[in-house]
Order: sequence, then structure tokens, then C-alpha cells
Amino acid sequence: MRLDPIDPALAAPIVIRDERSGDDWHPEYPFADELAPLRSLASHEAVDPVFTLYAIRDDDGVAVGGFGFFGPPDETGTVEFGYGLVPAARGRGLASAAVAEGLRIAAGHGAVRAIADTDEANLASLAVLARAGMSEIRREGGTVYVARDL
Repeated sequence: MRLDPIDPALAAPIVIRDERSGDDWHPEYPFADELAPLRSLASHEAVDPVFTLYAIRDDDGVAVGGFGFFGPPDETGTVEFGYGLVPAARGRGLASAAVAEGLRIAAGHGAVRAIADTDEANLASLAVLARAGMSEIRREGGTVYVARDL
């Protein structure tokens, strides 16, 4: 598994699924939840090269999901992230590997704390976050909020 940063020039073709040689996107990529962040990224000329969106690529190099930061760390050093995989790529450890790598990237670039959230019914995501060392900080309206010092 590897995370490949997505810049605005790449985000636009992903949104409209204008796949070129070497892009190697899974047929279900991008999934619906990724379209809004990709559209937002595509509309910017310059973005933070680290705290951005990343394509999650499997061992064959196929883009099967996304990992993304909701911006650079805030004034406390906290960074928020999210992730997701196309259904065909789930259950293979890719999400756990992507979250671990994303947290490593964040810590290596000055973040001191990471936060995320998931639906309380999403047991697979809760397990991924727990494996990454994230601890529940609260539940509200069906959402579980987690955090971890980096």
C-alpha cells in the first residue's frame, strides 16, 4: 500500500473520471464520499503539499480509495483526517495501513495530535481507528469521535 498525494491538476480528472495511461484507478474510484473534497481541491491553484488528499493504492498500484487531511494542523498542532476504500478493497488491511502512514506523515510534518470521526455503526472503521491507536473522546448523534497524540 502507498499513499500518493493528489494535487489540483490531478483532482479535476479524477472527479470527471478522465483516466489516463498510468492513472490505474479502480472502476469504483472515486467513491461518492470523495467527490466533494476532490472538487474542492480541484478548484484551488495552490494547496498544502503535505496536508492534502492522497490516493490509497493497493500492492498492484491501483487507486482503491482516499486518505485526506482537512487542512494543516491548527494552532494546537491538531490535524483532522478521513479515509475510505471502494468496497472491493475492504477487508485487506489497506485502510489500517493508510491510516498508519497518514499519521506518520502528519507527525513528520509538525502535527502533535490527530482526530477523526466515524459512524458508530461502522464497526470496521472503528477497528481501523483503534488499531491506529486512536481513542474515543466522545459520542454524539450516532458519531464516534476519536483522537491520538502523535
